[in-house]
Amino acid sequence: MKIKSVVKVMNFHSLLKVDKARKKAEKYFEYEEELTNFMDNVLNNRNLILDKKMLKLDKKQKALNIYIGNDLGFCGNFNSNVNHEALKDKESEKIIIGKKILKGKENVLLALTKEEYLNNTNKIEDILYDKIVNSKVSEINLIYNHYYNISRIELVKRKILPIDKKAYETSSHKEDFAIEGNINDILINMIAMYLSYEIRVATENSYASENVARQMLTKESLRKIDEIEEENLRQERKEKNAKGFKKVIENFIKIKR
Repeated sequence: MKIKSVVKVMNFHSLLKVDKARKKAEKYFEYEEELTNFMDNVLNNRNLILDKKMLKLDKKQKALNIYIGNDLGFCGNFNSNVNHEALKDKESEKIIIGKKILKGKENVLLALTKEEYLNNTNKIEDILYDKIVNSKVSEINLIYNHYYNISRIELVKRKILPIDKKAYETSSHKEDFAIEGNINDILINMIAMYLSYEIRVATENSYASENVARQMLTKESLRKIDEIEEENLRQERKEKNAKGFKKVIENFIKIKR
């Protein structure tokens, strides 16, 4: 079957990428936790909140949701689950990363393929910076398929700003900082860099999920194709045996006559 050859190529292609993408995603796990813990300790620091006029988000503004899908097909429900969440989201402003995610819908500020995102991260950073410096956002969330391990991939909605104080309960939030310059200017740049890094981590993580999903789906498709081919072969043998038996009966009848 011609389709079997195509699926085999897709499966092999996914296998080549799975291990590399998985290792890259896992490498970011520890970095991400350390960075979030650091930002949590700064943004939720009691001394800074009490002593300085800290930057605050406006809860009356819309949320900004960043939806991350993939650019390739043959991933089952990989994109449809993200699309479903995006279509339900009527109120928030959106940034879309991934060719297969909805385009042209309400409140979409920017839509990029994954390849375009890698070459245009500054476009997203500009939006984030504007939202933060002008207090035009209530919260920022990432929605994507999160890779936990080779057998666990789940759609998640993760809030990356504001950082939940309860997310890192080991932090004391009491460290004292010596500040030179405008604290809000420093924080805005730190937050913009932190958010940009979080989006990059989620995109890499989504890429690992994408390749695992493609590999699993193509493997299952090959199994189904083999079952169909085996069933067709059994049917051909059955028909061939039936024809042979019919011929034997016809010859036997001729001999009897």
